[in-house]
Amino acid sequence: MLIQIARVTGAVLLVTLLAACGNNNAKDVGKINVDWTGNDIALEAVADPEIKGVVCHVAYFNRSLIDRLQQGNWFEDPSYSAIDCAASGPVTIGNISLGGGGEEIFKQQRSLIFKSLRITRVYDQANNTLLYLAHARELQLGSGKMSLSSVPLTGVDVTWTNGAPAAKG
Repeated sequence: MLIQIARVTGAVLLVTLLAACGNNNAKDVGKINVDWTGNDIALEAVADPEIKGVVCHVAYFNRSLIDRLQQGNWFEDPSYSAIDCAASGPVTIGNISLGGGGEEIFKQQRSLIFKSLRITRVYDQANNTLLYLAHARELQLGSGKMSLSSVPLTGVDVTWTNGAPAAKG
């Protein structure tokens, strides 16, 4: 029994360490304790690596060791997240994808292997707006859990390092 508890504890610690290995463009901003078992909501600032002057703040749930032991499903955190992005000064846009599929700017594991939280940027050229979608990605079952934030570029000091794309129309 003691060996089994040690294995479970070791596995939970491994999951916690893997979850901590997120992108280097994310900085911890805060942690809100939501119950007595140690479950937390993590708040992070995520810098877009190709767009200077835009920051996204993302919130997501981290399960505690006690919650993992009580609820089972030891190797997984919930997929729910919230995101809000804004221009924090002059914006410099580097080499970004202009296609509708966008580009992933952030990824963090939410389970041992199969589930991750991601932030994907899409440029809406017709409306001159950056869209940031926080969503879960799973190996087999897709998830409808998502959150969207938009950063309009109209009225903002914007520099395109490779020249602005031609207007659609």
